[in-house]
Amino acid sequence: MMTNAVNRLQLLATIFALTVLILSPVSARAQNSSAPSQAAPQQPKADQAPEDGGPQSDSGPIVIRKKPEAEEPPPPPAPAEPTVKNPNNETFSLRVDVPIVNLDVNVILDKTHQFVPGLKSGNFLVLEDGVPQTITSVRTTQTPITAVMLLEFAANSYYLINDMRNASYSFFRTLRPDDYVAVVTYDLHTHILTDFTNNKDIVAQALQSLVIPGFSDTNLFDALYETLDRLSRIEGRKYIILIGSGRDTFSKLTLDKILAKVKATPNVTIFTIGTGALLNEMYSGRGGMSGGMADLNYLQAQNQLKTFASMTGGLSFSPLFQGALPDIFSEINNSIRNQYVLTYRPTNTKDDGSYRKIKVLLVDNEGHPLRMQDEKGKALKYSIIARDGYNAKLPVE
Repeated sequence: MMTNAVNRLQLLATIFALTVLILSPVSARAQNSSAPSQAAPQQPKADQAPEDGGPQSDSGPIVIRKKPEAEEPPPPPAPAEPTVKNPNNETFSLRVDVPIVNLDVNVILDKTHQFVPGLKSGNFLVLEDGVPQTITSVRTTQTPITAVMLLEFAANSYYLINDMRNASYSFFRTLRPDDYVAVVTYDLHTHILTDFTNNKDIVAQALQSLVIPGFSDTNLFDALYETLDRLSRIEGRKYIILIGSGRDTFSKLTLDKILAKVKATPNVTIFTIGTGALLNEMYSGRGGMSGGMADLNYLQAQNQLKTFASMTGGLSFSPLFQGALPDIFSEINNSIRNQYVLTYRPTNTKDDGSYRKIKVLLVDNEGHPLRMQDEKGKALKYSIIARDGYNAKLPVE
C-alpha cells in the first residue's frame, strides 16, 4: 500500500512539472499581448542613416534630407601673358594725329572757260605759307552739287529784279536730278523759300513766288553770314550762287567781319552774278544810275562780290546781256562738277588755329611754270581756282 502511494505521488509530480513546462510560454505570450501600450517603440540606431530621405516605418518621423551646398563656379582662367612686355611692366599709350588737307582745285582756260583735264600730281605745286608741300594724291571728281541760291529781292529797281530772275532761272535749268538746292532771298531780312531739295518742281515754285518785293534795303552781309552759318552744319562741299547787286545798306555786320566769316568757313565755294551791269553802263558818267546807286558805289559793290568769290575759289561775273547767262552757268558747272582734289600732309603740324595761306601753281617736269598751247602752237592762258587758305585745328578739336 505504501509503495502504491509513493508511485502515485511521483506520477502527480511528473504531471505537474510537465503542465508547468507547457503552460509557461503561453502565459508569457498572453502577458505580452495584454499590455501593448506599455511596450516602448523601437528607436532606430543612432548610426543608422535613413534611406532616400523616407521614414523607417509608417509611424516614425519624416526625415528631410539636407540640401547639398551649391557648388561655386570654377574661377576664370588667368589671362595669357603678352609675348612682349614693356620695361618694368609699365603701361604706355600712343596717339598719332596726322593732319590731312584736301584741296579742291579747278584749272580753266581763260578764253573758252573749259576745264583742263589730264594733269598729274607732278604738275601741281602747293605752297602753304610759302613752304612747298608734298602732294600724296591727285584725283578728278565729278559729283552732284549741294548749293544755295542766295537772291537779292528788294524793292529798289525793276531792272535789278529782272536780272536776278533771268540769272536764277538760267541756273535752275542746269540742275540735275541728284543735285540738292535751297532758295534763300534777302532784303532787310533773310527769307528761306525752300530748304535743300532735289525736287525741281519745289525749286521752280519758290522762284515763281518772287513777284512783289518787300523792303528796299539789301542787307547782304547779314544774309551771307546767316547762310554760311547754316552751311557750316552740313558735311561735304557746298556752293553759294549769290545773285545780286552786291551793295549793302543796313547790315549789322561790317565788311571786315563778313570777310572773316568767309575765311573761317571751310568747304564753301561762292559764285557771284552781279546784277545791274547794263543799267550802270547806260548811266555811267551821269552821276548815278536808276535806283540811286552812284558809279562809285556800284564799283565797290561789284568788288565785294569778286572778293567773296576769289576768297573761296569761286568765279564772279557781271553780264551785260541775258544771252551771256547760259555760257556763264556752263562755266560754273564745269568748275563745280569737274575738279581736281589734291591731298597733302602739311609740314606745319601745330594745332594752333592759325590761318594758313595757300597758293597753287602749275609746273612742268623741271619745275618751271607750266605752259599750255593749242593745236596750232598758240599759247593758252589759264586760271587756277582754289581757296586761298584754311584755319588749322585747335588743340581741343
